[in-house]
Amino acid sequence: MRDLKIPGQRHPEKAHRPDNAQPKKPDWIRVKAPTGKGYRETHRIMREHKLVTVCEEAGCPNAGECWNQGHATMMIMGETCTRGCTFCNVATGKPDALDVFEPGRVADAVQKLGLNHVVVTSVDRDDLPDGGAEHFAQTIRAIRHRSPGTTIEILTPDFLHCDPSVLEVVVAARPDVFNHNLETVPGLYPDVRPGARYFHSLRLLQRVKELDPAMFTKSGIMVGLGEARAQVHQVMDDMRAANIDFLTIGQYLQPTPKHHAVDRFVHPDEFAAYEKAAYGKGFLMVSATPLTRSSYHAGEDFAELQSKRRALVG
Repeated sequence: MRDLKIPGQRHPEKAHRPDNAQPKKPDWIRVKAPTGKGYRETHRIMREHKLVTVCEEAGCPNAGECWNQGHATMMIMGETCTRGCTFCNVATGKPDALDVFEPGRVADAVQKLGLNHVVVTSVDRDDLPDGGAEHFAQTIRAIRHRSPGTTIEILTPDFLHCDPSVLEVVVAARPDVFNHNLETVPGLYPDVRPGARYFHSLRLLQRVKELDPAMFTKSGIMVGLGEARAQVHQVMDDMRAANIDFLTIGQYLQPTPKHHAVDRFVHPDEFAAYEKAAYGKGFLMVSATPLTRSSYHAGEDFAELQSKRRALVG
């Protein structure tokens, strides 16, 4: 039986990589330890429903703040990913079979937490013919049934090895926001995201808009992996060409010495410059700060997205 608390068993593909030094974090990247009544209650509901959260699996620095407010990002289809991205702390290996009761448990937890907005993500499931597309759709439908007033944001894998039609299954379930992260600039894909393809991910998001022009699309990257500023601006241009509405940019934080090294800690002023440039390129919404993550403040951001679109339409 694997013990995912042991790094070598959690990340067997990284066990023989040389250690990368983990530099001391600057003051602007520090966060408080998770505490509070809301945090404990969210934790209880997650355990009670046997749910996995990306907040815990990926070691998100904002987990304390979000959970204290009753916000958590549900991670469906298990806790083991079929990919071995060098930045990611989610366990790698052969996943278990899908749990057919999971969509109902997610919907029940959303109802008990009283969420106005929920984010649902997943591991990569290259072992499944549809990459888990139908499971995503079932989860969306279950949440809609139990909590019709809750808006739903999904953060999907790339469905790289699937028939292109599987994307239609997910879009037809009508999530309010379709998010898929590009993660980094294309030149770093061979090292950072070796199992993925930059232009496939970009095309996936473009196809969402083609299938449903009213659906909000969202994507994010990390900085501090070794990219140049010009490369970040090129990614922004590529995203706008794919008609992506919402861009997130955050600082990469190295989970363990076996993961990709932090190239540098990007100063908040540089994040502010990225945000200004992104709005200038036409994004409807931008979140660019050291602690920005895909799901951070997602509910508030969705309300602002709606407001900005209404203002544009007039």
